[in-house]
Amino acid sequence: YQRRVRGNGTEAMAELLFGKGRLHLEPPPGVEFTVVRKPDMAPIPNPDQTVAHELHPLKESAQGVKSACILVCDITRPVPNGLLLPPMLEILRDAGVEDITVLIATGLHRPNLGEELDALLHQGGDGEPCSLQGVKVANHYAKNAEDHTELGTTSRGTVVKLDTRFVAAELKLVTGLVEPHFMAGWSGGRKVIAPGIAHQETITSFHSSRFMEHPNARECRLAENPLHQDQLEILDMLDSVVFGLNVVLNDERQVCHIAYGEILHSHAQAVEFIRPLAQVRVGRKFHTVVSSSAGYPLDQTYYQTIKSMVTLLDIVEPGGDIIIASEIGEGFGSPEFRRAQSNLVELGPEKFLEVLLTKQHADMDEWQTEMLLRALRVGQVQLYSPKMESRAEDVAACGVQVVSDLQRAIEESVKRSGHNQVAVIPEGPYVIPRETTLIS
Repeated sequence: YQRRVRGNGTEAMAELLFGKGRLHLEPPPGVEFTVVRKPDMAPIPNPDQTVAHELHPLKESAQGVKSACILVCDITRPVPNGLLLPPMLEILRDAGVEDITVLIATGLHRPNLGEELDALLHQGGDGEPCSLQGVKVANHYAKNAEDHTELGTTSRGTVVKLDTRFVAAELKLVTGLVEPHFMAGWSGGRKVIAPGIAHQETITSFHSSRFMEHPNARECRLAENPLHQDQLEILDMLDSVVFGLNVVLNDERQVCHIAYGEILHSHAQAVEFIRPLAQVRVGRKFHTVVSSSAGYPLDQTYYQTIKSMVTLLDIVEPGGDIIIASEIGEGFGSPEFRRAQSNLVELGPEKFLEVLLTKQHADMDEWQTEMLLRALRVGQVQLYSPKMESRAEDVAACGVQVVSDLQRAIEESVKRSGHNQVAVIPEGPYVIPRETTLIS
């Protein structure tokens, strides 16, 4: 879906998701915005009833089971856990499951603790507290070797170690949000397991350059995507079926689709629903492309903001400007990511990539810097983030140009290029603009 807004000082503005609010943009005089968004996605009228209906088969699966482990995404994903967890836990309790663990699939992200953990487990609910009585809630720590069980090695040489609490559970359940992912094709499903609860060795292996530089390690692509293929092999190493409860949200964070079942099947259902909606055929490239980083919670770190610089590249003219608005209220990201970014600034893109290509295991979080290289190969990246701009050490390591005035950055880009057509992507990496061909 595209909406064109012509700048004359009076017409409607475009809005970018930014933190927990929105940024209003006016087309400069003589400039036309092409606003790229998904088609309207109607929310499910009674999502609690739909979840209950979808989860009906779980009642049978839970019979006679002594232990269950439910994986939930960390705070970087707006999964409506307050909607999904209560009925799952009720079914497990009614079936007499004694040992129930809710495991936060942090991957190599930081743990979610205290009030943040409470908010994570209740987000997207109806306001009623989710009863966790008798339930063990824990974060996954990828660096703790003793917390993991080694399951084998994939055909690509990835040593597979997963959190023992999930591996040992009789009943394995995964919740997830299915959206475009700039490496693994689509998020949710199997991705919540690996990298979600994988050991550091596993994560750094299939995030190394031999995966990241593969042309099919990209958004909306599952076919011949080496990350996805490794994830499928990892699933096969588990000793029992994994069940997934996957959701799709619209830009108002409302639930539009729910699918439960065997994890690959439920994930495929959700992908089938969102694939034709998340990809938007634009029909041309632009010299200026403006995007958000999808607002809260995704835009709270610079690490996550990188995604928005990559998923729009198909409509950027070579040498064009990529202008990103991201709140980055929490900060840069991990110390390891900052180190990778500092190395990029010091070495330059070409030398930085040369070093990556020599490694079998990526250093933690440097794969995000490697993805930034994709954007830098295409055009100039500019970042609007007043909070990050106030932190000099962040600006020095970000590897892109930080701008103080978003409206002026757009005006100056148009003036440089001599082209008055500007693409605007309000929802950032949750929408994949395509010049012509959609990814199947």
